[in-house]
Amino acid sequence: MEIGRKLRRLRKSRGLTLEELAEKAGLTKGFLSQIERDKASPSIAALKAILDVLGEDISTFFKDMNSTEKFVFKKEERQKVELEREGVKIVSPIPSLHYKELDAVIIHIEPDGYLTNEDWDVEEAFGYVLRGSVKLTINNNIYLLRKGDCFYIFPDSNYEIRNEAKKEAEVLLVAY
Repeated sequence: MEIGRKLRRLRKSRGLTLEELAEKAGLTKGFLSQIERDKASPSIAALKAILDVLGEDISTFFKDMNSTEKFVFKKEERQKVELEREGVKIVSPIPSLHYKELDAVIIHIEPDGYLTNEDWDVEEAFGYVLRGSVKLTINNNIYLLRKGDCFYIFPDSNYEIRNEAKKEAEVLLVAY
């Protein structure tokens, strides 16, 4: 049973570094690294401490240990993400993975609609214009992007994605 790989995915999905998890769980970074690489086995007490920090119940952790994640997601399985911004709809094309490390969303922006980092805060992300055109402002730098253009949002960046065209724009955003 490879619990290390599952612990690593769970830690990353919670946005914790190896150092942060080790400190909060009362373990050394080296030991936690060995556990994640399946080079060492944690005691029940150490595993419980790790899972407590990760907000995961030990029985739930083992219950779906042998279940496999889905590989394919159909268009009709997409889920709308709640957002309080007029003229913007965000859809998750991969809604049901338990331990995903990347978060992909499709942003539909109506004419005159816009999205900012205050609406959708991402640590780091890659964007790709699927349809239409958008005006992208990152840290006061302005770029006009069309279908097929892409961009990168670095940590601590302020951004705005605005549709100034007369047709809806779609942007794929993949955040880590």
